[in-house]
Amino acid sequence: MQPFHLAFPVTDLDQARAFYGNVLGCAEGRSSPHWIDFDFYGHQIVAHLSPDECKPAGTSAVDGHGVPVRHFGVVLAMDQWEALAAKLKAANTQFVIEPYIRFKGEVGEQATMFFHDPCGNALEFKAFKDIGQLFAK
Repeated sequence: MQPFHLAFPVTDLDQARAFYGNVLGCAEGRSSPHWIDFDFYGHQIVAHLSPDECKPAGTSAVDGHGVPVRHFGVVLAMDQWEALAAKLKAANTQFVIEPYIRFKGEVGEQATMFFHDPCGNALEFKAFKDIGQLFAK
């Protein structure tokens, strides 16, 4: 699989550096006074200083939750997801949607959680009981 590239706005580069680097554990790549590259589980994400672009995302009703429509994240192995969920809980992360299992016992069973970075960007991390069901109907 080829790595993806995602550029997104932030209100403060120091906050982005602390969150993506320290909380999520993403190694920092190149940077300037206006942007920072991060290794996001093998993918390249770039935080661009653009405070006017940071606006709350609208939500969509999914399984009784208000899912942020604009969000990004990664699909982890279940043990990685569980470790990240525990780390975020220990850091007193305010979740948009607390870590839980969707479709339990059904096709596509997956763990998911949503939260915001300090600049208001919504992130979703998920893991599948069977990664072969990533696109199962």
